[in-house]
Amino acid sequence: MERLVWWNGEFVKESEAKISIYDSALMFGDMIFEMTRSFNKKQFKLREHLERLYQSAKHIHLDIPITIDEMEQAVYDTIEANEHLFGDDDEHRIMIDISRGLLGIYEANVRGVKPGPNVIIADFPLRWTVSAMAHLFDSGINAVIPSQRNIPADLLEPKVKNRSRIHYLMANIEVSKMKGKDNWALLLDPDGYISEGTDDNFFIVKDGVIITPEGRNILRGISRDYIFELADQLDIPCVERNIEPYDVMFADEAFMTATPFCILPVTRFNHNPIADGKMGEITNLLLDTWSDNVGVDIAGQIKSYAKDADSNSPTPYEFKK
Repeated sequence: MERLVWWNGEFVKESEAKISIYDSALMFGDMIFEMTRSFNKKQFKLREHLERLYQSAKHIHLDIPITIDEMEQAVYDTIEANEHLFGDDDEHRIMIDISRGLLGIYEANVRGVKPGPNVIIADFPLRWTVSAMAHLFDSGINAVIPSQRNIPADLLEPKVKNRSRIHYLMANIEVSKMKGKDNWALLLDPDGYISEGTDDNFFIVKDGVIITPEGRNILRGISRDYIFELADQLDIPCVERNIEPYDVMFADEAFMTATPFCILPVTRFNHNPIADGKMGEITNLLLDTWSDNVGVDIAGQIKSYAKDADSNSPTPYEFKK
């Protein structure tokens, strides 16, 4: 049995879901996307992800051929079509890719390819993307500033979730060649302020206040937004503010957020311990509260997936030497 992919309104086998070599996505990296996850098989913040997807499309002048309600239903249809292939302890990791389609100069000359945008919805087990991260809930991430800077909004809008991410890739490759392990890139913006990781948002805690970079030169993450909700629930101040590397070095706590793992502690910065080098009290409280809210022990679930991790496989953050 093979997973099915929703491909422009039809289901095709995952192995048959192929894009044309003349597609704008391959020519220009001209593709927007969203990725979601479930808790106890229930999608989390799906509508918020879809709203950001449609905002991204509007920004790059790409007309999605279905409505947001139809897209939401297509996601649920894709989950239903694949559910029988998922284990009881699996969660659904949904990936929505939208390309502009064939470039105009090829459209009249390439046979067998549908003109116009491609809407692609794939569904695979969450464990693929998080099993190798399980130990980080205990040891934490070493956040390292690479030479690669983040691209500012006046050059390429980072609030559009797009596949033009070679700068992320170069930062990850550089950091993965540094000494030690669990090194994750933490990018500076052109003004020298902390912006974001290469697929995650960054926070510090200082004197009981949760602080995250301002939203101008970053992807405004769905999980990042949820931290503000959790902080409000817990009556903890949470603010946007410019963060300098100096501030990270002398923070009380630090952590990363992203959809697949939710929260991971950052215990080192440029190989130096942050505070006592352990997950901080507020970070742990946020993670526990998130777990309570969704009815899943987030760290425990990911640790249960650790047996599936292949330590020799590269990840988005590490590459084979």
